[in-house]
Amino acid sequence: MNTIKFKKSQLAASVSLIIAASTFNLAYAAQEETAEPELEIIEVKGIRGSLIRSMDVKRDASGVVDAISAEEMGKFPDTNLAESLQRITGVSVSRSNGEGSQITVRGFGPSFNLVTLNGRQMAGTGFTRSFNFENLSSEGVSSLEVMKTARAEMPTGGLGATVNIVTAKPLQKPGERFSFMAKGIHDSSVAEGDEVTPEIAGIYSNTFDDERFGVSANFSYHRRDFQRQSANVRSWLVNPNLSLDAENITDNRPTDADGNPAQQYTDANGERVAAAFFPQEISFAKDDIQRERLNAQATFQFAPTDDLTFTLDHTISNAVTGNNSLSWGIWNGSFGGNANAYELDENGTAIYYNSAGDDASFTAFRETTEVDAKATGLNVEWLATENLSFTLDAHTSKTTIDNGKDTGLNANGRIILGSADIASKEYSFREGDVPGFNVNWNNGTQEISPNQIGSNFSIFTRTPGESEVSQVQLDGKLFTYTDIGLETVKFGAAFTKQSLSGWGGSNNANAPGFNNGTFAEIFPDAMFERVDLANFLDEFSFGPNGVAPGYAYTYDFDEAFARQSAFLTEDVLGSDVYQIGNFDGFPTNKVEEETISLYLSTNWVFNVSDYDVFVNLGVRYEETDIVSPAKSRVAEQVYWAGGSEWITQFASGGELVEVDFKGEYDLLLPMIDIKVDLSDDLVSRVSWGQTISRPTLGAMLGNLSLTPSPKLNSRSGSRGNPNLKPFKSTNFDLSLEYYYNEGSYAAVGLFWKDVDDWIDNTQVNATYEGLHDVYLGERWNNAVAAIEGRGEQATDGAIYNEIVANGVGIGENNRILPDPATDPLIEWTIESPENVGARKVNGVEVSIQHLFGESGFGAGFNATMVDGDVEYDNYILASQAVLAGLSDSANLQGFYEKDGLSVKITGAWRDQYLIAQGLPDSGATAPPQYAEEYLQWDVSVNYEVSESTTVFFEGVNLTNETERSFSRFESQFLSAAQYGPRYAIGFRYSMGN
Repeated sequence: MNTIKFKKSQLAASVSLIIAASTFNLAYAAQEETAEPELEIIEVKGIRGSLIRSMDVKRDASGVVDAISAEEMGKFPDTNLAESLQRITGVSVSRSNGEGSQITVRGFGPSFNLVTLNGRQMAGTGFTRSFNFENLSSEGVSSLEVMKTARAEMPTGGLGATVNIVTAKPLQKPGERFSFMAKGIHDSSVAEGDEVTPEIAGIYSNTFDDERFGVSANFSYHRRDFQRQSANVRSWLVNPNLSLDAENITDNRPTDADGNPAQQYTDANGERVAAAFFPQEISFAKDDIQRERLNAQATFQFAPTDDLTFTLDHTISNAVTGNNSLSWGIWNGSFGGNANAYELDENGTAIYYNSAGDDASFTAFRETTEVDAKATGLNVEWLATENLSFTLDAHTSKTTIDNGKDTGLNANGRIILGSADIASKEYSFREGDVPGFNVNWNNGTQEISPNQIGSNFSIFTRTPGESEVSQVQLDGKLFTYTDIGLETVKFGAAFTKQSLSGWGGSNNANAPGFNNGTFAEIFPDAMFERVDLANFLDEFSFGPNGVAPGYAYTYDFDEAFARQSAFLTEDVLGSDVYQIGNFDGFPTNKVEEETISLYLSTNWVFNVSDYDVFVNLGVRYEETDIVSPAKSRVAEQVYWAGGSEWITQFASGGELVEVDFKGEYDLLLPMIDIKVDLSDDLVSRVSWGQTISRPTLGAMLGNLSLTPSPKLNSRSGSRGNPNLKPFKSTNFDLSLEYYYNEGSYAAVGLFWKDVDDWIDNTQVNATYEGLHDVYLGERWNNAVAAIEGRGEQATDGAIYNEIVANGVGIGENNRILPDPATDPLIEWTIESPENVGARKVNGVEVSIQHLFGESGFGAGFNATMVDGDVEYDNYILASQAVLAGLSDSANLQGFYEKDGLSVKITGAWRDQYLIAQGLPDSGATAPPQYAEEYLQWDVSVNYEVSESTTVFFEGVNLTNETERSFSRFESQFLSAAQYGPRYAIGFRYSMGN
């Protein structure tokens, strides 16, 4: 324990009196200043102290609020804030690279939750409203507050919840304080990086001039090297047009009275249909990743009088992630006459598919992505009179993301080498956790030789994004002391401007392509290294023969790039010269929002039948204007480059068309919280209010975008809608909380959310003048007839060669160009977001926290069960108004803390949930993406060597939990990934804590 002294100002003293008889204003509690009179406080430290403080916030707050408090200065429960937030009831996390990244609250995913820093709205990560917590260190964070019910004084956007990150301020705890931490991290998955990587962090705070001036600063640096092993299926296509004899088909689908496959599904037109699902491709990958994160914050406070305080703070965050990856796989996407045999299970999913044509390849990928965030704010607190105070707050927050930070490429690069010299290829998933594949090469084996590996094509991509928020808020608070129960009146106005922009795209280095000669001679055999895969994805089960194929070839990205750049020149390939290209001709997508808001909030205290009743009644009004200046590339034609490669050719010189699309809406959002103290230990709450979440920025863009690679069955595009209204939820909460001992409580809560103006993507079929389709045109049909007339298989490769041989409409490098006279217009599937109606979500939350007296032991458990009419129906082959992220979750914590030793073990469980709907090239069928349930166990051990020095050990993902996803059914595999446990050992030195 630690004894400290502080001074309490006149304002703080007045606030304390009101708190004793009214509700606690959580959002601004962190801004209380400290001055006279002098008091002595006994502060409980460590895990126990943190749990007590968090429980007190929950009990005193108006509405439903949960919080996590730092155990002591510079010692938050987890180094990643998302990992900390998942300990809170109703909060679960989505993971990126094995770490918590974004949060889901009560089933509502990242885009439905608002993140604020000391009450200020934060810019999202890149071209999105969502905030990635993985990029923000916990150093300097004193608490995390999750407000699940409406509050009139809070910025809007948190339909699921508003998460407020509270940072330490020097005048709140006067005196000199310092903490420094260093640790070494070992990730058991690492293969190419360092075995041990560093993390260091420090925080300093001090006050001067009789506590009139204060300064604090913190920093952290974190690096992690690790490997991700994964398997992936890109997409599942429904009912592709296959040509093969019945004896080569095994169909386990139920049948109707006529012996035909039963019509188990409903299509986008509401018609009952039978369905068969085929994997577009399958690939395996090893990603060697290095991630560095730097965070810092400086805060200056000046209180020239007891009635006036100025606070200036600046926060920076920079995260750089580098990835060197190798993947290998097969492409099935052309289907048609390529099919040789297949087997369907009872729901129509292909568990075996044998096909000819297309290709198999080895892909090297390299990317460096930087996320850079800066936020600056000025806050002025003024006690105008004994009963009236004002707060003026102005800040700006900006986040940029750029995946083109590779200094050699200024883009990310994907180099695809391989061969189309294939007799047949097989996909198989009859058993195990992960499917496998084999290629039967024309060399008579299932293994390609290095001298057969040639150039297919490369893709270079750069898509930066930027999000910026500027906000000015004026808040007032009046203590009324009336006889009618009205205790405080809060009021305010704010202006918020948010702009988001993104640009860039992909350049295909298409030549030479397997149909124009693979140039295998430019790659020496010595460039390729054969790797045995016997231990690949060893946390998953495969079929009886293990991982298939059991080998892969690795090669150096830079050498492959240099050789192709040197040999595949304009002299050899004409305009198809191998080059990265530039990104200046791509359109810039931008959305600007301006919101004016006003609010009024009142706190009341009554005594009804000897029960203390606290009421918070408020209303918020907002007007929002939206402008989306849109620039679109003009598509001129779609040509067939050979094999499965189709290319959209855009207007030369990057010709763009620009139009301003506009939208607007206004909102009136009332709310009421009622808290009743049924006894000294028992608290009941009722809350009603309205909250919103604004549409995603991509949904509000006004431009039309057509895919640059319109493969067969994937002629897709999208357009935005700036006139979308926000999701608007009417919320009702009931809860009962029993605080039966210091740091111990049990609580149960029920919640209902009725959401109007639900937004969903709808698909429409559209054609555009001038964009004609070689597929199923006159030349295509004539080629099929000629090939089958010779008794041969009409694969896509055979059709291509037949058209080229006829020499009609052939361009440079054997491109097959569209013929407007004989080819039909391309039918594109265009996605467009619309407000489609209402949806309901409801659930129950339970939590218990218990400290076992003075024994040092403690435990906590919480669980959330959610339901609603927002679940995906696997038997509907169309986009649906669903809620991604809806899932049950639970957390368990146990600890021992006594005599300088603390041991804590935590478990976080999340049930299966919908990640999103829609897969590449899936069009109007909008298939789901499900994540399997996930349970992770972590442990931390701390020992105080002295009053100022602590050594510690941390273990993350102790049981090596893996991640797996699938589409409509588990047999429709999408991905599997494993990372391995990671461990850390370090020390912390603190002074004046």
